[in-house]
Amino acid sequence: MERTKWVERKFSFNIPAGWLPNVLERLEGTVPRISYMTRDISDADAQEQLASKWSIKENIGHLLDLEELHEGRIDDFIGRKEVLRAADMSNARTYAASHNNTSTQELLKQFGIRRALFVKRLRELDDETQQYKSLHPRLREMMRPVDMAFFTAEHDDHHLASIREIIVAKTKP
Repeated sequence: MERTKWVERKFSFNIPAGWLPNVLERLEGTVPRISYMTRDISDADAQEQLASKWSIKENIGHLLDLEELHEGRIDDFIGRKEVLRAADMSNARTYAASHNNTSTQELLKQFGIRRALFVKRLRELDDETQQYKSLHPRLREMMRPVDMAFFTAEHDDHHLASIREIIVAKTKP
């Protein structure tokens, strides 16, 4: 089965705001899940690219790179922006970062630090901000912080599935 490309996915944001704690559990679980998945993968294997796609390290680094965007979008909700800041769909930061030159453990450590800050900030939003809606620029959909958190968790899972594909491909005889 061919996976749906990230940019082809459609979302409808109708999650009750009270589900935010559940979504935050997913977000907090990303780093431990990647750690578990990669526990037996050497740094050399984690930087290997298959079929010209990102390596395990590049997938982790990409998630780390996007934490600044996620935190910025929290600022957009707090500032009552009508439109959330846009992601760089060229992923220039990830391509320029040379994540393959950093150990998997260091990438996970840095990602964990940034993700903890993102989750903390989401938890601390007041009720009024939790209900505020801004337009997601690419999706052209209105979203609240809970929706943005869900969207981020879905993006995390997209990259975890990419990491899993690499691991499975490397273990096939």
